[in-house]
Amino acid sequence: MSDQRAFLYDVAREDVARTMHDAIPSLLPRNPGHHFVIYADACSGVAGALHERTFASVNSVVRRLHPAPEFILFPGDEIIGLTADADALRAQWRHWFEVEMGWLDRHAVPLWHTTGNHTTYDEMSEAVFREVLQLPRNGPPGQEGLSYWVRRGDLLLVFVHTLWSGLGGEGHVETIWLKEVLEQHRDARHKLVLGHHPVYPINGFGGSYQREIGHEYSARFWDILVGAGVTAYLCSHILAFDVQAHRGVLQICTAGAGTAHRMPEGVEYLHCVQAALDQNGLRYQVLDTEGAVRERLAWPLPSLDHAAWSPLPHGTSPAPLSGMPAPATVVALRLSGRTAARSAAPQTLLCTPVPDMIAPLWLGLRGPAQTLTLILGRERGRSPHYWVCPDFGDARDFDFDIALYPDMGPGGVLWRRRGDISWTSFAAISATGLEQLSWPALWSVGCGERGPDDRRYAGPRLDVAATVIALS
Repeated sequence: MSDQRAFLYDVAREDVARTMHDAIPSLLPRNPGHHFVIYADACSGVAGALHERTFASVNSVVRRLHPAPEFILFPGDEIIGLTADADALRAQWRHWFEVEMGWLDRHAVPLWHTTGNHTTYDEMSEAVFREVLQLPRNGPPGQEGLSYWVRRGDLLLVFVHTLWSGLGGEGHVETIWLKEVLEQHRDARHKLVLGHHPVYPINGFGGSYQREIGHEYSARFWDILVGAGVTAYLCSHILAFDVQAHRGVLQICTAGAGTAHRMPEGVEYLHCVQAALDQNGLRYQVLDTEGAVRERLAWPLPSLDHAAWSPLPHGTSPAPLSGMPAPATVVALRLSGRTAARSAAPQTLLCTPVPDMIAPLWLGLRGPAQTLTLILGRERGRSPHYWVCPDFGDARDFDFDIALYPDMGPGGVLWRRRGDISWTSFAAISATGLEQLSWPALWSVGCGERGPDDRRYAGPRLDVAATVIALS
């Protein structure tokens, strides 16, 4: 037996033993729905290579899930690819399916893929992808077997090719067909769209075409998702786990299936995502290679209409939450008032004063456009991280909801106008969010941590209320 086959055989034998005694409970629908796994970016397919071992470590977790997923979604970069030799590319695919994924009964648990930059980088590789994967050929003209859709009862899955050679290659995506498919299946209760490239930057790694869908496509692409009531766009490519919301639609990036690089190192980790969809929405758990839950989500957020709001008086008062928040906890804020005329000085809406240090959390207005900004301190002597949202402008009334959802990581600072039901994440370049913030016991409204004259709010009116919500 070759060394790599012996290694995979040993992993499989250990998996059987662990599955019997160390099963990982799957999230299941609470009412009729679906449960599944999403993972991507293994960049494997080469016997004995590093990524074969890292991919096996993630697969060992997927195999411990009980019950097993109904299906698996893999949004790209299964193999290392990027070769000019079509036969070498076929050999990588063969090794990936027959050896590395040989444990999976694909008749019982279907496995659906998107294209990726390691697998469909030119016309030759696109042809090999079609030939090997034999995916549905219901895509737009010229993209048969590359873009496609699958319907499973009340669930629609649409797979888009975000680097079609017929449009210009990496970062280029067709949108007319996507809109038509979503319209044809408007009766589907659940709609998920999958592509390799993100639409919005992740962890500060941005740039048209190479890291995201080209910016000439992104606004129309997202408008289509919002208009069709899509739950989430699932992508990979950036070697991280990340979730953001934009106008109520989630962007979920999972690219931790084995590629031995991180964006950035020291924060991101190898992982898979196990998810459940039902009439209440989407829930997921992100599992590392030890099977530990590192991140989780329940979406959509509950209505705030009947929340127990506590008005926060100007000045310093006890905070509605102190210490480390429990998992599945959201701190919601209601902000209303009127901005000052022609003010560019920083103005505090709310901050968390801590003796002898810069406030670890500051929310306020900055600059001549009075831009809503959250500043989060990390540690003494290190620069803080910034989240920004809309400009409030001069002498204007405002009425906003803010949700601080630590389980969402950097995407968990969200806003919406009062009366809207759709949340949007603040823009940020941080790889972490509020998940490690220990909330101080005091909050200060209308002034900074140094007292009533520190960056005081300059407008004629400011009202702040807060509530803490435990998600089910």
